[in-house]
Amino acid sequence: MRFFSTLPFLAMLALPRPALAQVAVADSGDTGWMILCALLVLLAALPGLMLRHAGLVNVRSALSVMAQGAGVAAAACLTWGIVGYSLTYAPGGDWLGGSANLLLANLGQLRDGLTVPESAFVLFQLALALLAAGLLVGAVTERTAIGWWIAFTPLWLLMVYVPVAHAVWAGGWLAGLGVMDFAGGLVVHGVAGFSALALALIAGKRAAPSNPGHAPVLAIAGGALLWIGLSGMVGGWALGATDDAATAMLNHQFAACAAALTWALVDKLLGARSSATGIASGALAGIVAISASAALVGTGGAMLIGIIAALVCRLATALVSHRIDDGAGVFIIHGLGGVTGTLLLPIFVLPLLGGVGFEGNISLSGALVSQLVGVVVIALWAMVGSAIAALIVSVVIPMRVSAQAEAEGLDATQHGQQGWDFR
Repeated sequence: MRFFSTLPFLAMLALPRPALAQVAVADSGDTGWMILCALLVLLAALPGLMLRHAGLVNVRSALSVMAQGAGVAAAACLTWGIVGYSLTYAPGGDWLGGSANLLLANLGQLRDGLTVPESAFVLFQLALALLAAGLLVGAVTERTAIGWWIAFTPLWLLMVYVPVAHAVWAGGWLAGLGVMDFAGGLVVHGVAGFSALALALIAGKRAAPSNPGHAPVLAIAGGALLWIGLSGMVGGWALGATDDAATAMLNHQFAACAAALTWALVDKLLGARSSATGIASGALAGIVAISASAALVGTGGAMLIGIIAALVCRLATALVSHRIDDGAGVFIIHGLGGVTGTLLLPIFVLPLLGGVGFEGNISLSGALVSQLVGVVVIALWAMVGSAIAALIVSVVIPMRVSAQAEAEGLDATQHGQQGWDFR
């Protein structure tokens, strides 16, 4: 009898009804994945870089270098939230985004075309911006003041990083030319590397470089955090908990391991001793290089990209490290490593080599030309923009500390009972 009593209700459900508007709902799995990947990148950008840079300097400047990393992260975070995200990803022109998302206003329930809320996308992009800015500290350690860094970071972010990220990742003019970068081999690592080169040349060499630094163990621990944390960078750019994310993270590991062993082998062949710091540097070179194509290439391609990147970066270290005082090797590992991966992308994305292939009528030669144009333009943009930003700030706050402060160590001159000295 109970069944028959429900028949009128079932009949009502069967009647035709007007369609109701469907409210877009974020996929909780994809959203959780994006948040997790953002946290992994923050792990690399904060404790990872701070430990690595502190371990590579004199013990009398280690605390100062860590404080500079924290100051840069704070300045970059606020700049990104106030104006950086909007100028990168809000609807705008070919060169910059618009003003719709200033102070993160008007964020959508879903990011256009994705299954995650725009706030999760903002968080992930914030982590990438912090990473790019934080890398710069390692290039000019032991000779710059924290006050200069806090003033320089917002200017650099808006003049250098934001226009490049918009041009490549937000459908700007470089994307229109066909420049490809899956997860930051060029936009993050390449930009940071060539910006670091400009800053190192402007700052000049240290009076007494600390090589290999007072605590290689700290540097290796920081490198290990980067190894783990940067897997979130390639996994996050899959923009969901998908097969692409797992593939990207697998290739991240394959490239890192192949590069680490290659660096150690080259050390032996060049008559040097294989070391833990060398293995860590090799792994980072492979991680940087695979970022441009992590979800687009096969397993063998990822390993070969790591091997080639390690060869390029290790030989570059032997040739130019004594000419440029870049304490953390930011230019060589991130700049040249990022460029190497960017230029190898069109080759290893071919189905013949296990890649996913090109879309539409894109040819190998056309893709190579586009990548080369992107590398040249972004390298020049990063160097010139960084130099201009550095010189503008230096008019108000000197970039380089005094010779006495450098000799005594920045911890003694910039940190005391009264707090940090921003001069």
